[in-house]
Amino acid sequence: MASKYGKKASEKVGKAMKERKAGTLKSGRSGKKVTSRKQAIAIGLSEARRAGGKVPAPKKKTSSRKSTKQHKSTGERSSASASR
Repeated sequence: MASKYGKKASEKVGKAMKERKAGTLKSGRSGKKVTSRKQAIAIGLSEARRAGGKVPAPKKKTSSRKSTKQHKSTGERSSASASR
């Protein structure tokens, strides 16, 4: 079975992990310091993808949030008005 990740991916992730430990790894847009190990790995893999390394496509984000608009006018009352 072939490996999922190439050599370039390993190098980029290793570099990102060293930067995280040194406290110099920053996130993309906000520029905040990255402290999460998982986030550092994700940044390394993203850099490897941009550099043309052998890396699988990122997982697709699925929205599991339901609509926040519930039918409030169907008899639901807030606890403050129900206790009066």
